[in-house]
Amino acid sequence: MNVQNFLTEVATLATGGIITVAAGYYLFINDLRRYLDTKHVEAKPSDPKKDEHLQILPLRLQAYERLIVFVDRINPANLLIRVHQQGISVVGLQSVLLNEIRSEYQHNVAQQLYVSAQTWDVVRKLKDDTLTMVSNAARGLPVDSAGVDLSRKILQHMTDMSDNPYDLTLDLIKKDIHLLF
Repeated sequence: MNVQNFLTEVATLATGGIITVAAGYYLFINDLRRYLDTKHVEAKPSDPKKDEHLQILPLRLQAYERLIVFVDRINPANLLIRVHQQGISVVGLQSVLLNEIRSEYQHNVAQQLYVSAQTWDVVRKLKDDTLTMVSNAARGLPVDSAGVDLSRKILQHMTDMSDNPYDLTLDLIKKDIHLLF
């Protein structure tokens, strides 16, 4: 009987062991698969296009940010306040304004590498239109006028516009940024 008890105990322990291993397998199989899938994905070579996109995205965002600052800085409402000098002549103010706009543009010209061609064309046209507006406003004033007269004429021209081109340009830039995401 000793042998029979021994075989019964071995069979009971073996059955218990098999049930324990089977239960453990079914409990951990999903975690094991998830772990192995993660390792498989990490082992795959990365997509060069995706890596390039991830590297260039911060540069593109910075370029759009700089263009927003540029548009804000050449907006006559902000530009005239920033460069205002008491007692400056029309010719002096015109020169300061034109130099400031050109300088801001030159400072940001490299941003065209990272923004859409349409956006860059609009920004460049806005710069050219701003230069023309300043020159035309100065041309319509007597040479001995004060700079404040030029400021007044430019701001009056801005209020006569039905759509503010600076706001429209900012809207276009923001739409382009939203296309990145």
